[in-house]
Amino acid sequence: MHRWINLSLLVLFPVSWFAPLLKAGLLPLFKLKEISVLTGLQSLWSTDIFLALVVAVFALLAPMAKTIGLALLHWNMASPRLAPTLRIMGKLAMADIFLIAIYITVAKGVGVGRLEVAWGLYLFTACILVSLWVGVRTERIVSSHGD
Repeated sequence: MHRWINLSLLVLFPVSWFAPLLKAGLLPLFKLKEISVLTGLQSLWSTDIFLALVVAVFALLAPMAKTIGLALLHWNMASPRLAPTLRIMGKLAMADIFLIAIYITVAKGVGVGRLEVAWGLYLFTACILVSLWVGVRTERIVSSHGD
């Protein structure tokens, strides 16, 4: 079952990148602008290319590389020795949730505008957490076959 859940992440991760993570606005009376992972990356790219690349690695590449690696393990297309590397990829992927939480905390603390969490943040967080669960489950299965 975990391998089918992992395959679903190949679709859900890209959906979560386009989904609105936050809705932000300068004043309470104006319409809020939706911010997704990809629109956030576009904005970062114009102001700080290095930070944009770091976020792209954490938010896009690490989770997708881990998901693909797990799929290869599940379908016996990769060596079980890949499991420790995938664990590291999972930790990198979790870092972006931490960054988003910091941004929300800072933005709300400043109190200049209005910031609302949107459904995409929940989807993105769920994808990361499900990916962590699949990784732990896979690692247990791989280690039990190695004993």
